[in-house]
Parts: sequence; C-alpha cells; structure tokens
Amino acid sequence: METLTEYLDTLEIPEQRARMVEIFDWIKESFPDLVPVIKWNQPMFTDHGTFIIGFSTSKKHISVAPEVKTMKKFEEKIADAHYGATSNLFRITWKQPTNFDLLKEIIEFNVTDKQDYTKFWREA
Repeated sequence: METLTEYLDTLEIPEQRARMVEIFDWIKESFPDLVPVIKWNQPMFTDHGTFIIGFSTSKKHISVAPEVKTMKKFEEKIADAHYGATSNLFRITWKQPTNFDLLKEIIEFNVTDKQDYTKFWREA
C-alpha cells in the first residue's frame, strides 16, 4: 500500500471511505504543500519530510495523531469538541462531525512548529 487511494480501497464501509475522502481532500485543498504518504499502513501527511498528521480507522472511530506536543497544546480544544483522547491521538467517532477548524489549527501549528525540523518525528 503506497497511496491514499490504495488505503481508501481497504475501507469496506462506503460511508467510512467517503468520510476519509472528505478529510483527505480537505487537507489537500487547504494545505497543498503537504505530501500524503502511507507509512506503517497508515495515511499521513508530511512537510519537507517531517510528520505533520496521521490517521487510522477502526470500526467505531477515526484516530487522528498529531504527536504528543500538539496533543498537549490542543488538549482543551479537543475536549471541547467532545473527542476522546490519549496522550498521542484523539478519536472522532463515525457519528461525530469532523471539526475542520480544529484540524486546521492543529495542522498549521505542526507546519509552523516543525518548519526547521529535519527528522520525521519530534524527539521526546
């Protein structure tokens, strides 16, 4: 699996596939400089070779992984959106709306914060 299309083809439920297409298309339109990649069988977006945001799906939700530093910074806004969270990701249930304003803030933060970063992941 090397492309977003190949990843999307693995999603068997049409509504879930459509939801991920909506999110990925929004990212590509809003952040045209980000590069979609598949790593560890998960779709991610990178900027100059560094991780910006990643996604995975399960039966009940979409997991959004922006890295721990970003999770800490946006912890309150993620909670305000009623998304479940761990230290390194938050979950959007399939029934919840996608908060694109929050995604925009998170992606903008990571792009700016990592603009001079040369490694894929932030160091802990």
